[in-house]
Amino acid sequence: MPQHQKNPQCLYDQCFQTCSEIQDMEVDQVSKTLQETHLSSYPLIPGSSKEAPDAGKPSTPENHQSFCSSSIAMTTTSSGELNEGASGQEEEVGTSWAGPTPENVPIRALDEKVISLVNFMLFKYHMKEPVTEADMKVVIKEYEDHFTEIFLRACEHMEMVFGLDVKRVDPTNHCYGLFIKLGLTYDGVLDGEEGMPKTGILIFILGVIFMKGNSATEEEVWEVLNLTGIYAGQKHAIFGEPRELITKDFVKEKYLEYRQVADSDPAQFEFLWGPRAHAETTKMKVLEFLAKVHGTDPSSFPSPYEEALQDEEERARARIS
Repeated sequence: MPQHQKNPQCLYDQCFQTCSEIQDMEVDQVSKTLQETHLSSYPLIPGSSKEAPDAGKPSTPENHQSFCSSSIAMTTTSSGELNEGASGQEEEVGTSWAGPTPENVPIRALDEKVISLVNFMLFKYHMKEPVTEADMKVVIKEYEDHFTEIFLRACEHMEMVFGLDVKRVDPTNHCYGLFIKLGLTYDGVLDGEEGMPKTGILIFILGVIFMKGNSATEEEVWEVLNLTGIYAGQKHAIFGEPRELITKDFVKEKYLEYRQVADSDPAQFEFLWGPRAHAETTKMKVLEFLAKVHGTDPSSFPSPYEEALQDEEERARARIS
């Protein structure tokens, strides 16, 4: 397989589009895919079983099956340059990979191992447990020699689709923690439920709003979301019914403000950042994420970059005062 050179924007779109494909798959097809990962002790569909067969046992790769099938449909592709600095003992994983894969290794086989590892990471996130390199190598089994590629591609999906960072928290024991990106504290998963993290779509919408001048019409938001295979009124494998998620859940959590455009006739609606978004993250952090998606740096967007810098200065002055 040639070196990964695909544009990060294309990868971002494909991550969302391929996640949506699970909606068209039959249950037996998904079961077959899960069986091939040798992770078969947890229920296939969230809520399909009151208790997993191994309930109460430690969550190890051997007794784990994905608690949600949606990420199974992700056909993984190339890695983009997605490295971001981290401070303290949390070291964010740089999700860029440039090494070639030997021709005798089937591409599909590596793709399936990436899917398996993403499922395992999501399961550990749900259990609020760290992920060790030893456990991950058990998941990918015979492809341990390709651990670096598989790991970095899995981290890429965690970041782009689910809005989660994979950070090294214990270099000695090769242990990684899973954290919500950009300082946000909400992942859209209710306590006690097995839903999928929804921070990825929230970050995406915050970015659209910022790039549209701090307010974006409902039509503009859906126009961009449609490009990633997310449609109002059409249930999504990860995000559920996206219009309800965006106009109700995110608004209720005060991440988004949803209001009628003044003097619009017929009535039009627009989105703005809510107070919780302003409190937990910054325009610069969102712009840095968008720059990653486009494979560039924040200064490549002059006007938003200047605004983000000004926002940083105002926040700094506020802290001092």
